[in-house]
Amino acid sequence: MAYAPFDLTGKVALITGGNSGIGLGMAEALAQAGATVCVWGTNEEKNAQAEAQLKLITNDALALRCDVGDEAQVAAAVAETLRRFGRIDGCFANAGVGSRGLPFHEVTAEEWRRVTRVNLDGVFFTFKAVLPHMMERGDGGTLVGTASGTAIMGAPRSQAYAATKGGLISMMLGLAMEYGRYGITANSIIPGWIETPMTERTFQDERFATNVLKRITFRRWGTPADFGGIAVYLMSDAARYHTGDTLVIDGGLSKS
Repeated sequence: MAYAPFDLTGKVALITGGNSGIGLGMAEALAQAGATVCVWGTNEEKNAQAEAQLKLITNDALALRCDVGDEAQVAAAVAETLRRFGRIDGCFANAGVGSRGLPFHEVTAEEWRRVTRVNLDGVFFTFKAVLPHMMERGDGGTLVGTASGTAIMGAPRSQAYAATKGGLISMMLGLAMEYGRYGITANSIIPGWIETPMTERTFQDERFATNVLKRITFRRWGTPADFGGIAVYLMSDAARYHTGDTLVIDGGLSKS
């Protein structure tokens, strides 16, 4: 007999940036645990592929186009998610864009804001839109933000990205303290080097791969599926007293 608190039947999960990579890995696991899932992304083709993939697990799956850096689009997408499914129990702010690898002194204000618009403003807009519903419903909720190892380890030529992820962690801590009275938990996840479309080019660099893989305990890159378990746990009743935490899932890289 399965451990009952991990059963997500009747719960609805929203995953931004959920049409590929870590977000889709989370969505698949949440669906397998019984949750209804709604993923957001900006690429219509990837959205359609993700929805079809999720519907192999559950018919209660939906992909919506949403640019999280646009507050109006976020508000509309939250409204549509609620219209379709009636509730949002877990919100995973996972959408993100990477830096372009420029030396810090060459980064323009436009480039800086391109990154912060999605990675920080997008998290703010998403949680701001979802929280009133969770508070009004009155039976708790789950907020999860996808951070990055760059928030806790120095990352040259990636300061904009790192700043957004460090800011996300601080945001989650504040949310945990403010909304715990409503039974709402707020936690961050720090992934290590994970095989996703965002990291594909980096992993093709043989020198980089050689230097980094030997520092990972398992001697392999992480995969999106490695984040399914933590997503299910954080949204489950098993985690109802777990909040304000930053969970590192990087194969031991940050401890090496």
